[in-house]
Amino acid sequence: MDTNAAKKTYGIGELLGMARERAVPVFRGIPDEALGAATPCAEYDVKALVNHVFQVIVQFQRLAVKEPSDFDGAVPDRVSEGPDWRDRLAQEADRLVAVWSAPGAEEGTTGAMDMPARLVGSMALLDLTVHVWDLARATGQEYGPADEAVVAELTGAVAQLAPTARKMGVFGDPVPVAEDAPAFERLLAGTGRDPRWG
Repeated sequence: MDTNAAKKTYGIGELLGMARERAVPVFRGIPDEALGAATPCAEYDVKALVNHVFQVIVQFQRLAVKEPSDFDGAVPDRVSEGPDWRDRLAQEADRLVAVWSAPGAEEGTTGAMDMPARLVGSMALLDLTVHVWDLARATGQEYGPADEAVVAELTGAVAQLAPTARKMGVFGDPVPVAEDAPAFERLLAGTGRDPRWG
């Protein structure tokens, strides 16, 4: 175990940077012919999930600078806007990391529910980790265990968010896993995912 990772407190921007490093190769590795494939998120195929992740990444940039986000209404179909959607998604992920790395981003509250900004940043981190795992699984790509510091942050966030998230249908019921399962598998299971999906 990396004891330095356990001791250091990472900023949300740093953690999002780690998640981005794993996410962008997955985005780039999604072939066009896989856009209609099923994902571990039953309500989304690959294309719909990419569009959802796009929407999250763009709207959570606004939340970092304490602007209101807009998750109401239809999710824009950015994949259909042109074949460069992978590049555009990577650029938006870069912007997400940059705004959450800026001084003051984690301070105070943000969003319609006035939640602590760091917890809101963790929600973006959760999507950029768990949904990217979904996309990797759905398209036959490797997604190794997420960085230890990311998993540690998300384990705390999921514990805090889970009761409300389950009521709202954002998380499914926890999936049983072995007590000695790796931390990343336990995290996935806690959000209602089967770590063995495929």
